[in-house]
Amino acid sequence: MRMRSCSRPAWRRLPVGAEIAPEGGVHFRVWAPRTARVEVELGDERIHLGAEPHGYHSGLALAIQASARYAYRLDGGPALPDPASRFQPAGPHGPSEVVDADAFPWTDHRWPGITREGQVVYEMHIGTFTTAGTWEAASRELPELARAGITVVEMLPVADFVGDFGWGYDGVNLFAPTRLYGRPDDFRAFVDRAHAVGLGVILDVVYNHLGPDGNYLGHFAPDYFSTRHRTDWGQAINFDGEGSGPVRELFVSNAAYWIDEFHLDGLRLDATQDIHDDSPEHVLTALARQARESAGRRSVFLVAENEPQDVKLVRAVAAGGCGLDALWNDDFHHSATVALTGRTEAYYSDYAGTPQELISAVKRGQLYQGQRYAWQGKQRGTPARDVAPTSFVNFIQNHDQVANSLAGLRCHRLTSPGRYRAMTALLLLGPATPMLFQGQEFAASSPFLYFADLPPELAKLARAGRAEFLAQFPSLAGAEAQAALPDPGDRLTFERSKLDLGERERHGPAYALHVDLLRLRREDPVFRTQHSGGVDGAVLGPEALVFRFFGAGLDPGDRLLCLNLGRDLALPTVAEPLLAPPSGSRWSLLWTSEAARYGGGGTPEFDPADGWVLPGHTALVFGPSR
Repeated sequence: MRMRSCSRPAWRRLPVGAEIAPEGGVHFRVWAPRTARVEVELGDERIHLGAEPHGYHSGLALAIQASARYAYRLDGGPALPDPASRFQPAGPHGPSEVVDADAFPWTDHRWPGITREGQVVYEMHIGTFTTAGTWEAASRELPELARAGITVVEMLPVADFVGDFGWGYDGVNLFAPTRLYGRPDDFRAFVDRAHAVGLGVILDVVYNHLGPDGNYLGHFAPDYFSTRHRTDWGQAINFDGEGSGPVRELFVSNAAYWIDEFHLDGLRLDATQDIHDDSPEHVLTALARQARESAGRRSVFLVAENEPQDVKLVRAVAAGGCGLDALWNDDFHHSATVALTGRTEAYYSDYAGTPQELISAVKRGQLYQGQRYAWQGKQRGTPARDVAPTSFVNFIQNHDQVANSLAGLRCHRLTSPGRYRAMTALLLLGPATPMLFQGQEFAASSPFLYFADLPPELAKLARAGRAEFLAQFPSLAGAEAQAALPDPGDRLTFERSKLDLGERERHGPAYALHVDLLRLRREDPVFRTQHSGGVDGAVLGPEALVFRFFGAGLDPGDRLLCLNLGRDLALPTVAEPLLAPPSGSRWSLLWTSEAARYGGGGTPEFDPADGWVLPGHTALVFGPSR
């Protein structure tokens, strides 16, 4: 087999990895700065790569084609998978496979991508979304998601990881979609199908750490990991220390890779507070720029999870920001959860779930914008007065929050049906970008638990770590609760977390609630505007509040959204201007969360002109009539 040495060709997409050459063969390139001899193992043959400057080794193997399996050997050592492998058919410990990134027959050439405005996000874990747990099975459900009013699927991480099941946050092969859900082209087919039915697809990516098993980056260069920073999960990635240039390039190119080769519409960046970088330009800024450039004419949507709530991430680069589009808003979730359940343990302890909290969350995004946060004993958040409402992704469920409990129960199981319907109305009609967690739209009966298939010693540590984490909740710290925690390594824990999509029909009232609210959000000229300053709110009672959504133009057609999470409330007179109808108009009821089609108990008829009657555990929408 012939190998021709060459430096990095201009046609290469990635700085490292195996790529099909235009003239035939496969070009291999790897960064191993402390290695004298790098060989590619192809079956029984070993081919020497030529040394380049700055620690790279490369060469063109003329007789190799797509689907060939290969590994690297460093100075005669053991066979190692490619750090930029595009597929690991036998998992992270096995050989890598050459993938032809241009072979898939895309049909989405006119797809424009997605912008921040007007989106409804749906968080999906491919392994539990369907019984089969594959991209092919999930793709069959995409038309129904689009019909329901979802606009963006946000997939939990898919970078390959060890074991037969897991959440994906311990991925170790950054460029290899996990073999558990299918082949890379199955992933491409999923995205192509999503675009065909009008859905965007974004991917949750983890750039703050790598998993504890199957991570071979350190064999190629210890420089991949920082000696200056640590994360909650161990070694931090080296984005700013000695030798960090190729590391930054690898991770930035990974962000571009998903958008280029898989036509993804954006990324959700996990735990950005643990992406440590003291460089003049933060790696997140570079990543955002490269991601947008890789999309070409398409628009992309970049979302960050950031526990300290630093809105610098979504400010423009020219204003000193990182240029991302949106932030997850934990404050809305925490306040809503306290309002729904009354529980204020652990990280819920700084929230009261009051009407004023909910009003502030809707009007101003995050609740903590620099005040003291007692749970952490320090200030939390940064001012967000200039941030658009759609820059906050609001939710009342997500994978973490459902699983951070004894039994992984969803919030409709933790509160009254009426309260849940009313809070769903606030989530889906509010000006922020709403996100639903898979199955939320039909009140799924399946829990969502923490599961991870790890080798025995790591599995033991995972069980202990999970128990210790949940012990921050006093109700889960006792011996009885600790003994009842599901074992993350038990396959049954994983299987129990799979959705039963037949519940869309069996739980028809819950599904109708979500479909109708999303239609109202999409079609009503006032609710769909989502502009800054477009909503105001007032407290009406101990658990009652009102939002006024302001229309635009000569005929504003304002809307009222009234929520009462407590007992029936009669208000013969109300000294609150937000309840005044537009001049020459009266308020008419447009929608109620207590409609029979949603499983509600009905809503009494009343004329707001004669006084307000807000039934308990209800949301009401009013519009003006002449």
